[in-house]
Amino acid sequence: MIDVDLTYSAEDEAFRAEVRAWLADHLVGEWAALRGTGGNGRDHESYEGRLAWNRYLAEHGWTCLGWPEEHGGRGLPLFQQVIFHEEYARADAPVRVNHLGEELLGPTLIAHGTTAQQERFLPRIVAADELWCQGYSEPGAGSDLAGVRTRARLKGDQWVVDGQKVWTSNAHLSDWCFVVCRTDAGSSRHHGLSYLLVPMDQPGVEVRPIQQLTGTSEFNEVFFDGAVTGADMVVGEPGDGWKVAMATLGFERGVSTIGQQVGFARELETVEEAARANGTIDDPGIAVRLSQAHVGLEVLRLHALRTLSAYDSGSEGPEASVSKLLWARWHRDLGELAMDVVGLAGLTTGDDYALDRLQSLFLFSRADTIYGGSDEIQRNIIAERVLGLPREPRPQEPRREARA
Repeated sequence: MIDVDLTYSAEDEAFRAEVRAWLADHLVGEWAALRGTGGNGRDHESYEGRLAWNRYLAEHGWTCLGWPEEHGGRGLPLFQQVIFHEEYARADAPVRVNHLGEELLGPTLIAHGTTAQQERFLPRIVAADELWCQGYSEPGAGSDLAGVRTRARLKGDQWVVDGQKVWTSNAHLSDWCFVVCRTDAGSSRHHGLSYLLVPMDQPGVEVRPIQQLTGTSEFNEVFFDGAVTGADMVVGEPGDGWKVAMATLGFERGVSTIGQQVGFARELETVEEAARANGTIDDPGIAVRLSQAHVGLEVLRLHALRTLSAYDSGSEGPEASVSKLLWARWHRDLGELAMDVVGLAGLTTGDDYALDRLQSLFLFSRADTIYGGSDEIQRNIIAERVLGLPREPRPQEPRREARA
């Protein structure tokens, strides 16, 4: 563990004032109606308006802030990126639609892509002109990414892809998908994987929405049946897919997690307001849990800043491995607290299964400890890779008896 300075400089605070002023001046008129829209379980809200707002941000230089300037970004230091996400969330600005391109694929292409790939895709990500989804999880390989069975074979100047992905966020709205698939037919586990860029609008790709507890369908199944992409659409070398995929997951714990936590704070305020309105805040048990939630949220914020600082300095340690465990359990507990605050009212919905914000919070947060790497997988990673404990025993293939 390393010591890091978690304070903001005068220059950082000046940048904060700039971001806050810009949002106050521009998140008005037609854009003001978008405040608070989008988010987990609510990605369907004002989608076209949020896409237009995302492109408006791009026109004014507020996308891809941490990317190097030569790739279309602003090259801002870590804490100024954090400040932007803090102020963006505090302004209740609409959730952006280009997260996977801007925060995951773009940095991956900067680190591992060819010059041609960077020139082809990065400007369109900066401008939010092309949207991306992530083709990792499969029915038999969720948190266990090394178990993927989707296959691709090189045929002439094209990769031909066959297989299925699942829990693919916003695949129905995406132009491209970055797909981890097996390109070495005789390989197993993390060997023989490749990281392909596959266009979604083609006959060989079928997207089927998955209806969630919230009644919405931002997750999808994606079926590849002879889908094709160019031979040059592999990031890194064929067979390097595991290394590239792990790099992408590293970018996933980027500065946007700070904005996520500011969103959590707004949700906690909503729960607290509900408790004050119906009097449950006078219940000692509820009051204690609200206090614990505030303390837990501050722990999340400080832990995230420490982790990001270590990562930015090239001294990443075990802190990053526990982040998902911390926030997933905190957020799930907040959903349960919300339902205990509203009581029986939480059991009823509006017409056509219309949910209020606290009901959506509770239902969607049930998945927090599962998606993005389940708690069980996260604990195995911490045990084996951080603490150096023996690997968990894995099931063996049954031995076949030799025939007489």
